[in-house]
Amino acid sequence: MMPVKPAAVWPSAGLVRQGRRQLRGTKEDSMKTMDDLMKELPPELKKEVEDFAQFLLERRARRTGGKLRQDWAGALRAFRDQYSSLDLQKKALEWRGD
Repeated sequence: MMPVKPAAVWPSAGLVRQGRRQLRGTKEDSMKTMDDLMKELPPELKKEVEDFAQFLLERRARRTGGKLRQDWAGALRAFRDQYSSLDLQKKALEWRGD
């Protein structure tokens, strides 16, 4: 069995993309709802769409990571007299390779 290439639909442009080809879709194709499109898919492609939607939701949740944690503030207090901010800046640049 050959692998199935996913098709993408861009309703605003009326384009249907299958693999590397783009075909001009009809206005009726571009007006289909997600439910209508899902009904037309075979079960294996429905699973692929569900997996992709889950991926998008998880990726979105990671981006909204919440508030910035600052529980590290003051953790290097013991080294205050040993290093200046300039020393630390130079060391950070060294670590990054700049």
